Amino acid sequence: MSSNSSNPLNSLIRFCLENKLVVVLFTVVLVLWGVAVAPFDWESDILPRDPVPVDAIPDIGENQQIVFTEWIGRSPQDIEDQITYPLTTALLGLPEVKTIRSYSMFGFSSIYIIFKDDAEFYWTRSRILEKLNSLPSGTLPQGVSPQLGPDATALGQVYWYTLEGLSPEGEPTGGWDLDELRSTQDWYVRYALQGVDGVAEVASIGGFVKEYQVDVDPDALRTYGIALHEVFDAVRGSNLDVGARTIEINSAEYVIRGLGFIENLDDLRKTVVTQRDNVPITLAQIAEIEYGPALRRGALDKAGAEAVGGVVVTRYGENPLAVIKRVKEKIKEISPGLPKKTLEDGTVSQVEIVPFYDRTGLIYETLGTLEDAVRQQILVTIIVVVIMVLHLRSAALISGVLPLAVLFSFIGMKLFGVDANVVALSGIAIAIGSGRGQCDQAVDQ
Repeated sequence: MSSNSSNPLNSLIRFCLENKLVVVLFTVVLVLWGVAVAPFDWESDILPRDPVPVDAIPDIGENQQIVFTEWIGRSPQDIEDQITYPLTTALLGLPEVKTIRSYSMFGFSSIYIIFKDDAEFYWTRSRILEKLNSLPSGTLPQGVSPQLGPDATALGQVYWYTLEGLSPEGEPTGGWDLDELRSTQDWYVRYALQGVDGVAEVASIGGFVKEYQVDVDPDALRTYGIALHEVFDAVRGSNLDVGARTIEINSAEYVIRGLGFIENLDDLRKTVVTQRDNVPITLAQIAEIEYGPALRRGALDKAGAEAVGGVVVTRYGENPLAVIKRVKEKIKEISPGLPKKTLEDGTVSQVEIVPFYDRTGLIYETLGTLEDAVRQQILVTIIVVVIMVLHLRSAALISGVLPLAVLFSFIGMKLFGVDANVVALSGIAIAIGSGRGQCDQAVDQ
């Protein structure tokens, strides 16, 4: 008898039987906590909600970070010899590193650093930055600066969109060049969405990056005796504001500065490269200056036509469903301010953000599957228990364990940082089925 009374389980049961009010209050607290962290899309004005991060796909990728280095115009062999190999050998000394994979492409290098699974995500990023900042002088070519990739995983791409010209009725109108759409994406849409809480990066895809292009005439250079580096220096020096000191006039102080930023093509054309016999030689005399597209290595295709768009990447550890909701709210906020124009036929065309990949649909289907499974299995269990027990109070007590177990599992997922994805939620649904079978077996006995 004494051995049974000293059993911790028996002591716990005795405590619960003798202190029913404490058990009821503790259960109520756990139920409220479980409802507050439940991954379902429940709205409550009374109970504060902090749901478990919800995603459709489990992130089973490796614990990796990416170091990206750009060196424009260089061959893959040059990239490998002067960037990829020196950086790889330097990063091998990082703690908790499991392996390093590197790729050398035309104009850039990508290094994937795979850490051990138990290495903390942001700790690994700080170690990489520490190593990059302490590289010995001369390790990399002059002007080359490696960059650490965004703090996101491979499954962080949750929202893709394109920029399209639409009429007020929502019909496609066209009338926008790819460089216009890309400029709108780079200088307006991307920065607006980048500021949304939980977004790690907004990457631009497709179109053409607009730039000033100077096509030098070799015959003109030989005629005037001008070297190519003089043209580089003249163009570089023309796009520059110059600061000076101040002057005081009538007890008022004025700041002196020279304005030199390029605003149009004529500013470049009038740039003086050198002089011959006190006669200035301008850039327009030795080169053709026009707007043109920057070199690109890929394009975005939508329904067989080239398009311009972007991809929203969520930050590591964020709730993808909540981030997508905030992104959609920001899109509604900035949409009225996007550029518009009147086409030749009189149609008013405005740039609109059109989604073509939205993970919320898949997430809601995953949650809906779990909700249906929980609801149906609890209902079946209650019916079976009522029929077998033939006592409503006992049946309610037995059946109430299943929804409580589901809510308690959500609390555990929140505490241990487990995302609510299709694998985790399917495990809960399977556990409900197992629990129902055990209840039926206990009732039979």
